Amino acid sequence: MRKTIGYTVESIGYVVGAQGLVSFASQTLFGTEWGWLHKVVDLPSAAYLGITVAGLALVVVGVKTRKASDRQPVA
Repeated sequence: MRKTIGYTVESIGYVVGAQGLVSFASQTLFGTEWGWLHKVVDLPSAAYLGITVAGLALVVVGVKTRKASDRQPVA
């Protein structure tokens, strides 16, 4: 079960991080809106960068959770 939760959190982290990065890059470099995140919230570029960091944190937590289930012995 812990492995499944790890994969789920990791997958959500990848999506959130990618959307944050795309939104940050499109707003900063091109002055346009890409991705779907801008349809949900309208944030400044720095906030999108923070969303990218939050996504990366979810990936790290998901990997650690998944690997913790690999180390525990099966009863």
